[in-house]
Amino acid sequence: MACFAAFSFSMVISILTGPLAIVIVVSVVVGLAMVVLFGYTSDQKAIGIAKDQLKAHLLAVRLYRDQIPVVMGSYGKILRGTVRYLKLAFKPLLYVIVPITLLMVQMDRYLGQTPIPVNAPFLLTVHFSSSDALNDATLALPSEIVMTAPPVHIAADYQIVWRLAGTRDGSYEMNINAGGQSVEKVVCVGGGLPRISTVRLRGQFWNRVFSSAEPSLPENVSIESISINYPDRNIEIAGYGMNWIWLFFILSMVAGFIFKELLGIQI
Repeated sequence: MACFAAFSFSMVISILTGPLAIVIVVSVVVGLAMVVLFGYTSDQKAIGIAKDQLKAHLLAVRLYRDQIPVVMGSYGKILRGTVRYLKLAFKPLLYVIVPITLLMVQMDRYLGQTPIPVNAPFLLTVHFSSSDALNDATLALPSEIVMTAPPVHIAADYQIVWRLAGTRDGSYEMNINAGGQSVEKVVCVGGGLPRISTVRLRGQFWNRVFSSAEPSLPENVSIESISINYPDRNIEIAGYGMNWIWLFFILSMVAGFIFKELLGIQI
């Protein structure tokens, strides 16, 4: 009985600190923050008037549907009213969307992929700037990472692909040497919620902002990118796997509508 209680308690702790709990908590907080921020940065009175006018014009279309001139005039007023409403909502939406987008980018570092399972093979792909750099490229591995097959050279794409496996949980640095220069790529093995970077890039600032969690590769190296094929993470709900971003959107929208009604904020 004691063993069962301990096992049940550990399962509860695992659920409460797992990806699903994190997404639920963050979604509720973001839903509340979206509504409050929209309320403070928008002209609530003007939005209320614009929505009431749209409702009135829609009602006129239904009441006078047999009178073509009235219906056409109402459609024109609906179009103008919609443009007016969008103008009123555009600036507050910018205040909401920008920080949420940056938050989602950071969350995806932890929730988008899972670490490589222990002893499971994975691919390390290095893309070079020219085919000449492929000839002298070498890979130095820590003792916890082993090579499971010879490297594959893809000259047409300026790439070398190594098949590797991790033998122990942890984060490890792998060193790629090319043209007298050495650069590192971190690989996460095992479980948990480590900060994962699927690719390391040279330059490409905006691409790095959204897809990489590592510093830019030095400009003087012949390597353009280093990537690892981490498994995608799916959050299980009632037996169905779902990407965390879809779950986040659904829950944050539901939470936003609930808080909108509770706080009486016009959106």
